Amino acid sequence: MNTQDGEQGNPAHSLFETFLRANHCEEVLGSFQALCGQLALEHKGQLQFYHKLKSCLNYWSAKALWGKLDKKAGHTDYDQGKACANTKCLVIGAGPCGLRTAIELAFLGARVVLVEKRDSFSRNNVLHLWPFTIHDLRALGAKKFYGRFCTGALDHISIRQLQLILLKVALLLGVEIHVNVQFKGLIPPAAKGSGRGGGWKAALQPSSSPVGQYEFDVLISAGGGKFVPEGFKRKEMRGKLAIGITTNFINRNSRAEVEVAEISGVARIYNQQFFQNLYNKTGQQGLPPSANPFPCPPGGPPQLCQGIRAEPPEPPGCRHV
Repeated sequence: MNTQDGEQGNPAHSLFETFLRANHCEEVLGSFQALCGQLALEHKGQLQFYHKLKSCLNYWSAKALWGKLDKKAGHTDYDQGKACANTKCLVIGAGPCGLRTAIELAFLGARVVLVEKRDSFSRNNVLHLWPFTIHDLRALGAKKFYGRFCTGALDHISIRQLQLILLKVALLLGVEIHVNVQFKGLIPPAAKGSGRGGGWKAALQPSSSPVGQYEFDVLISAGGGKFVPEGFKRKEMRGKLAIGITTNFINRNSRAEVEVAEISGVARIYNQQFFQNLYNKTGQQGLPPSANPFPCPPGGPPQLCQGIRAEPPEPPGCRHV
């Protein structure tokens, strides 16, 4: 059975393919909810959901993905999903770190609930992927969700695309994800002898969120470097700093700009003619040569020169990020 046959012959197969191809956070969550409804599966934050879903989708395209995830789940550290089977976790933030942590906890067998204050992924900043990161993402089936993942010698991806890949994996592994929910603080367990019992809870906005009743043992804060839950200390580790030069273009909101999926730090290497034409058309604007401590070499394009800001009147195919 090919993918097209699977889509036409079974509504669940069609919904699953839609989920795999979804390119926006809202679309991913909506198609996944529709898939669960079609299969009459209740999506709870535990790994057992993954095994039930896998048994319902056994056509070849889905099997290729299950094979990768099963191989990953078979690592001895996960103890067949029993290592943290009695642990309940709350993860704050659906960035790459929060989602990847949620995935790891799911493989360990924990129940995982994740809250994210936004409902969309809009960060087109491009990340360089180290070899071990590429290996990890491939093991999670990244190519199945994003066909252009690390094609050829390219080793970069936009943050938005990375989030979409990890979001899909997390959902398949039973991670319960709630968007438009903001973490406001911790509610400690009731005092002993009060007769109420229970564990830690989270104060959330809106307060009507069902996650407010969720009791957890572990809190993972992945809401960004400036966000530190009250009562916790911030500890930051930095590697060697890298120097990058960014050129900002005026966003004319043209159709060509809207269609640009991402701007790569290595784009000039693979599209030299475009940047040469851009330089020929716009010339240099910004600091005069005498004021520029790092002057451009003769004939050098401005986007590679320190202190130069190029602002073409109508930049084709560029998006302000």
